[in-house]
Amino acid sequence: MVQVHKAEEIIQAEVRDFGTESVPFEQALGRVLAEELKADRDMPPYNRVAMDGIAFRYEALEQGIKTFKIKATQAAGDRPVEIESAEECIEIMTGAALPASADTVVRYEDLEIQDGKATVLTDEVSKGQNIHAQGKDKKQDEAVALANQVVTPALIGVAAAVGASQLQVKMLPRVVVISTGDELVKIEETPLPYQIRRSNSYTIKAALETYGVQADLLHIPDDIATMKRQLNNCLQQYDVLILSGGISMGKFDYVPQVLEELEVIKLFHKVKQRPGKPFWFGKHAQGALAFALPGNPVSTFMCFHRYFLPWLEASLGAGPKRKAYAVLTKDLTFNPPLQYFLQVNLSQNEQGQMLATPQEGNGSGDFANLVEADAFLELPAEQTNFKQGEVYQVWPFKQLV
Repeated sequence: MVQVHKAEEIIQAEVRDFGTESVPFEQALGRVLAEELKADRDMPPYNRVAMDGIAFRYEALEQGIKTFKIKATQAAGDRPVEIESAEECIEIMTGAALPASADTVVRYEDLEIQDGKATVLTDEVSKGQNIHAQGKDKKQDEAVALANQVVTPALIGVAAAVGASQLQVKMLPRVVVISTGDELVKIEETPLPYQIRRSNSYTIKAALETYGVQADLLHIPDDIATMKRQLNNCLQQYDVLILSGGISMGKFDYVPQVLEELEVIKLFHKVKQRPGKPFWFGKHAQGALAFALPGNPVSTFMCFHRYFLPWLEASLGAGPKRKAYAVLTKDLTFNPPLQYFLQVNLSQNEQGQMLATPQEGNGSGDFANLVEADAFLELPAEQTNFKQGEVYQVWPFKQLV
């Protein structure tokens, strides 16, 4: 049995690089960018008008001119219309390209427009105001997005702005999620009184989809020959096997035995934690990794978020997520010498502190409780009593609004 930090260390030592691929930028959301994006021209590419109003030469105000003849109206996307004298202006819209013969924009709110003329009503005018200067954001060939970051909606917008219709992103591992156990039936079936529907696989599959991973699903019965044949096929076809169930001390828990017979080297079995103590992890001779998670739903869920997702993020090169910490809101006692992953609800106080309130549950089989909880609070094994106000690392699994 290994400690939590040792299990994490062993798994992180197996981080992989799966290469890169090019995808249409609209399909890159949630993927990890594998290239540096550069501006194909200045941003903005011209002196862009930032307010609806009029454009004129500032020297006109210095000469005492406050009423201008409107020469033309220019919309965003129109070719710039030049003025020929200090007495002229262009009525101009937000986003339009400023004519080279003008250098100042006054907004409509500070104007009176009548009979084809615009009069400036304010004395608070500065040269160059309400203009977003060409290249102020980025110069041509400057980086607009660095590699090794998750593609967000904002990054999609930047890619579109610089004409990057294809993006190089990190390739995703081929993953199969495997459930085991004769007590599990398909979700569309009506279970017998001693059966349950398969749920762990769908939980994991859904979580993987947030990273763009489209995992295959497989169910294997409690039969050694069948299990050996199907797991052997999976080890040849996939980079990662995520198994749920069949790894504890029961007479029909064949997964560790079968994996080792198939030349999957056991790197650890059992972790000093609750839930998820039976967790098994190994590496096949040809490279595939096997994350064999306990079958209890909360154990599966916790181990997946605490161990597998950090491995996936590291393998995709997104860089380690910033560690999160929360303040425990009530006293708690946990006697076994195990790292305890407590289900909590997260909130924030007026001082900006994240607060963790224990969510009452009924053990590692109470997966319905996960719907109400927000995170796991990691409580160290060397302590028994945990006091209100103490701070511990937290592993969120729900996006907080």
